[in-house]
Amino acid sequence: MKLCIFAGTFNPIHNAHLKMAEYVLKNFHFDKVIFIPAYKPPHKNYDPNMSLHRFNMVKLAIMNNPHFEISDIEFKRENKSYTYDTICELYKNYNVDRKINFIIGTDAFEKIESWYRTEDLKKIVDFIVFIRQNETVDFSNLKEKGYNFRFAQMEFINISSTELREKIAQEKPINELVTKEVEEYINKYGLYRN
Repeated sequence: MKLCIFAGTFNPIHNAHLKMAEYVLKNFHFDKVIFIPAYKPPHKNYDPNMSLHRFNMVKLAIMNNPHFEISDIEFKRENKSYTYDTICELYKNYNVDRKINFIIGTDAFEKIESWYRTEDLKKIVDFIVFIRQNETVDFSNLKEKGYNFRFAQMEFINISSTELREKIAQEKPINELVTKEVEEYINKYGLYRN
């Protein structure tokens, strides 16, 4: 199985996340994209009450695509989630062709050398780095250090989870930014209202 994973906080998941997953599925010919919401992200503030909500919203957002799947692998740990540990576990659970691929943005990829067990991680995963239109990046130093990656450059969709949360708090419409199911879930539980 050609497998790609999309890990993140997804706070909340929005249409740009889904478009990125659809893009890699189509252009890199994966069998499956697995979404992995972080239970306790290592680099971000963590609200335990939101963890389950974030997980449920991802589940709702991807339910109509048979090539998308959600994993609770990081929820079962209930502690800080490190990519290296997650990837090792996925190799045990799936019959993977070659290497697992990992979707990442340029801002996170720039910091990849600071990640937990990065020297081991680069041996077991290939990265798909999303670059924004007109963004110039040079990761030749990482290539020389043994990080395998390729670039994905889809049409830029200007949505961020931070801006989305702000819109919700200001009671502005979000129906074009998230799926109908996610919007209904946010309204049902009164999320991000401050």
